[in-house]
Amino acid sequence: MVDAKKYVYGLGRRKSATATARLYKGKGEITINGKPALEYLSSNKSYMAEVTDPLAIAGKQKDYDVTIVVKGGGLAGQVDAIKLAISKALVLEAPDLRPVLKKAGLTSRDPREKERKKYGLRSARKREQFSKR
Repeated sequence: MVDAKKYVYGLGRRKSATATARLYKGKGEITINGKPALEYLSSNKSYMAEVTDPLAIAGKQKDYDVTIVVKGGGLAGQVDAIKLAISKALVLEAPDLRPVLKKAGLTSRDPREKERKKYGLRSARKREQFSKR
């Protein structure tokens, strides 16, 4: 399905981060926002392992070149968004991989968001110290 210039597209979100992943036939290179993945993730091996999880579980690490554009959020949220985007693209490319990725928990979005600040409070739930007298 994926030709030399054609790609499969996936979108992932987490907290306030949004990532789009394009899978091309290739040798397994991953670029994030125009930089090599390890450089973008500040040489953090655990983040790099998380980003490559969907490809590793599917056994396709050396089959696709992945280009990712990610915006918003912090590094941890961006990594989770990237992971979801790659998983969705893999499922579009090969629907038979869906049960494997789903069992690993890579096909669903993490719905947790930051709770909004409420009127009269310091933050979402923090209050002024109670004084009895």
